[in-house]
Amino acid sequence: MGKIRVGTCSWTDKALVSSGWYPTGRRDAEGRLRHYATQFPVAEVDSTYYGLPSTRNSLLWADRTPEGFRFDVKAFSLFTGHPTRPEALPAELRPALARQRGRAGTDPGLLDDVWARYSAALEPLRASGRLGTLVFQFPHRLAPGRPAVEFLRRCRERAAGWPMAVEFRHPGWWHEEHVDATTALLTELDTAAVAVDMVQTLPASVPPVVRVTTPELALVRFHGRNSAWGTGTKEERFRHSYTPEELSEWTPRVREMAEQAREVHVLFNNCCGDAAVRAAQSMQHLLGLS
Repeated sequence: MGKIRVGTCSWTDKALVSSGWYPTGRRDAEGRLRHYATQFPVAEVDSTYYGLPSTRNSLLWADRTPEGFRFDVKAFSLFTGHPTRPEALPAELRPALARQRGRAGTDPGLLDDVWARYSAALEPLRASGRLGTLVFQFPHRLAPGRPAVEFLRRCRERAAGWPMAVEFRHPGWWHEEHVDATTALLTELDTAAVAVDMVQTLPASVPPVVRVTTPELALVRFHGRNSAWGTGTKEERFRHSYTPEELSEWTPRVREMAEQAREVHVLFNNCCGDAAVRAAQSMQHLLGLS
């Protein structure tokens, strides 16, 4: 059996910080992470989607967590085809980004430059053994087809030598007619498939398909089951308190994943108040990890 690690998709979310979950005296940046790491062995870093990481933060994160702790790091928005604010880039790269407006795709040279900075900043996490994987979450418009497959291959080539996981927001990748091809593609690319839990009543609902595509890692992200997923505010989309019955649906799936991968990361993204940490603690109990 592989090692199962349960955690949340952020330890710095404002709603969590204001919920009172962090004890008095441990609510500064260092105290929060040190406390979080006493409760969970894995966390997702989502700030790296909105802006480039820094070497300083990577060194601090490694220093403030015990040996064996894992960080799953979100890929920068420019790498996944999401809109990217010019302010998210260093000043000297912003003109290159501005020249991309109205054009299809992004200049490979700009992507290579940004990747070099992104990966260099994360090197301390990798060197310390703290890096779990890079999580590439692709937008809904990346639908199955040849252009998307070519885009995925280019992403993998750029991230060669780094652990990588992929979450598709277009449900078609995991529909019956594509699931085998999707599994084969991610296996070929040595990239972990991210299984998701979310509301299943919407056209954009991604089915909860589980496929282990790399022997190193399997990953599940729990987004909550709010029907406002496609239309509401961030708070509305992710507002959900998981019940033990809902979580129990996943315990046999997670154990099955652990029979095929060396590590399984189970991450909760229902980030309203302390809902994510409460769900993570419940999942640890259901899996016999606490």
